[in-house]
Amino acid sequence: MDRIKRNDKGPAVEDVQQRLVAADCLSSGAVSGVFDDATVAAVRAFCVKSGLPAAEEVDEKVWVALVDATFSLGDRTLYLRMPYFHGRDVRELQQVLSALGFACGVIDGIFGAHTEDALRKFQLNLGLPSDGIAGAYTYAAIQNLHHSWVGKAAIHEIVHLGFARAADVLEQNALCLFGTEEFARSVASRMSNLSLATNPQSKILSADSLLVAPDESMLLVHIVLPEEEAVQKVPRVSYEDEATLPLRLEQAIVAARKATSRRIAIELPGRVWEDAGEGRSAQHFAITLLDALCTALSQSERSA
Repeated sequence: MDRIKRNDKGPAVEDVQQRLVAADCLSSGAVSGVFDDATVAAVRAFCVKSGLPAAEEVDEKVWVALVDATFSLGDRTLYLRMPYFHGRDVRELQQVLSALGFACGVIDGIFGAHTEDALRKFQLNLGLPSDGIAGAYTYAAIQNLHHSWVGKAAIHEIVHLGFARAADVLEQNALCLFGTEEFARSVASRMSNLSLATNPQSKILSADSLLVAPDESMLLVHIVLPEEEAVQKVPRVSYEDEATLPLRLEQAIVAARKATSRRIAIELPGRVWEDAGEGRSAQHFAITLLDALCTALSQSERSA
């Protein structure tokens, strides 16, 4: 982007000024569309407040920080991904969840694994789909409970992840996730992003994110749709019946590790989860499959 600097005029300057107002660094009466002395001082104050090097103009880094600082809760859909979502809206979500009794750990404005876990527990508690995605239904539920969290202090006890994505499981098991159909590839890619977001040292990666071809030590996990034909002699696990999915995956993994192909297939129930759109469905399948897979890997190691 082009730098926005002293004496510049126009809508871009006014946008910067409005964001500085939202960040409590400029008074609303100073919004003029002209990058004047007051705006320079406000940019400098914002940089100091945000931990950036003091600056008197808006470059790409300052702009990104300004945008993050001016998101309000509900402005965008939040979920666990790489790179992490971060900003004021994430911090607000963490504060709300913690005030309601679902601790996120450190309230840092970064949507990491602890925040996702707290969000999923909140959703489960309210009978919402527990997918770890903060969207319209979750925001509506939060708003309906505003009397329960407005002005309340957040709880900060140490959080222990309640789901299966433990650091040691992700680091100790080399898996290559892939799909031969677009939706299945999206699920595989999202599983890889989730594993890396939980632990940057994860060895559970999608084929798209591998820099070299998978070696013989990697377990190949093929995400397939019902209409895709089964590969002969490759264990194929149906997604249906989520309660028993980890157990069935464990059996398939043990069988694959004894075979020469070291490969399993996981069959999705389709492209749609409940009434969700394709993107949200892919994210839900990715979350539940990764958790089940990590549980199965952990169990298979204990029984080895």
